[in-house]
Amino acid sequence: MPVSSANNPIRGKQTMAEQKSKLSKQILKTVVLAVFILAFGGIAVDAQTAKPRDPAEPTQGKPQAKILPRPAGRIARASVDEKSMRALIAKLVACGTRLTLSSWTDAKRGAGCGRDAIVARLNEIAKDSNGKLQVVVDKFESTSARTSDKPIPLENVYAILPGSDPKLAKTIFIVSGHFDSRPSNVMDPEADAPGADDDGSGVAVSVECARLLSKAGPNGRGTYRATILFVAVSGEEQGLLGSTHLVDWAKQQGYTVGGMLDDDIVGADPAARAPHRVRVFSGNGEIDDADSPSRELARAVEEIDGRSAIRLIFRVDRYGRGGDHYPFYKAGLPAVRFTEPLEDYNHQHQTPRTENGIEYGDFEKYLNFTFMGDVARDNAEALRQLALAPAPPTNAKLTGAVTPDAKVSWAAEEDAERAGFEILWRETSDPRWTVYDFVASPGETVLKGVSTDNHFFAVRSVGKNGARSIAVPTEIERRPPPQPAPSKQ
Repeated sequence: MPVSSANNPIRGKQTMAEQKSKLSKQILKTVVLAVFILAFGGIAVDAQTAKPRDPAEPTQGKPQAKILPRPAGRIARASVDEKSMRALIAKLVACGTRLTLSSWTDAKRGAGCGRDAIVARLNEIAKDSNGKLQVVVDKFESTSARTSDKPIPLENVYAILPGSDPKLAKTIFIVSGHFDSRPSNVMDPEADAPGADDDGSGVAVSVECARLLSKAGPNGRGTYRATILFVAVSGEEQGLLGSTHLVDWAKQQGYTVGGMLDDDIVGADPAARAPHRVRVFSGNGEIDDADSPSRELARAVEEIDGRSAIRLIFRVDRYGRGGDHYPFYKAGLPAVRFTEPLEDYNHQHQTPRTENGIEYGDFEKYLNFTFMGDVARDNAEALRQLALAPAPPTNAKLTGAVTPDAKVSWAAEEDAERAGFEILWRETSDPRWTVYDFVASPGETVLKGVSTDNHFFAVRSVGKNGARSIAVPTEIERRPPPQPAPSKQ
């Protein structure tokens, strides 16, 4: 029969000694582990936080660039009219469906009903602009697989705010939403498709931008150098038909597209601690180094509105999706897409219904008008500053390979309202530009002690009012290294 330690004092003492030994070993292990973490963990943390140990560029110190303040008169968030945005979306939803294949003549249901609501609201805004804002309905035909490969009638709605500068009036900055909607079956014109978020929200943003920016200046004169185009397109759900036509229309009118802001699904933000930042998508283009015109527009929008408002997404669109900025992007024009932070797919492209306790359908009750108002202000302020800016420089080039100095050159037409140019640079791994120097005139500037290899460079125009054009990256002479001669067969 085993003897318990309680009845055996010798056995009890041995147990206590063993316990003390085990405790000592545990303490020793803990101390060793703590020392290891402090020593090697500190090295790992230091490796992440230590300052770079690279030679200074330039070695004699960077020039003290002249930085002009941004244009005065920023659009106040309080000036956004959320009630009128809500009222417009309610009228669009009341049309039942706005599918492009639905009726264009029924005043109460279909695409024509949506068009009428938008035209009526823009005409109200045009009156307050002292006639400066011009409302146009553009009728055309288009064909796609989602029109059964047959030409169908479509209509876009434009509100044009002409620029006041004769040299820049043919440059347009566009803000757009699509007013067509869709049910689960994109070919079904009979099913309800309320389309409050997709894309009544984008249309409301575009129209509200028209209200914010079209107020008449002194003596009824416009205040923007370039032209601003406020757009509601149709046919997006049938294959980007309206926006593809808009690219051609702009060219036919003799316009140069300075930038295109597509607002598509910008009305909902249900996550905790909303409102959050709006996502701005931009494609890299067909060139290296993430410097397409669309990417430069996205950077400009973020710089104008701030990182607290804009979340840059460096891809052309959501994965497997597309929007009305795409035809502009593919044409090599600067175009980006604004989209809400987290999409709820139960409320997109869904015929209204309830299944397994889940409600499907794109209804107004799921919208967040505080967030949508933020998006409207961000769009309007970006448009305001870009339309106030001088034309971007042209023929920007980088030379100086295999020399100690980078040489940046560019051209620009005379402009009495331009203060000069900012030379921009960034590490090749950085997403954003910083100002290297300010130069008054176009031509060539030598960046003493700056390698051509370690940075990317760009140039942008700066107005006396502080408005900046989008950046123009420098082109480089591409010289591949010498290659072996092909072997003779």
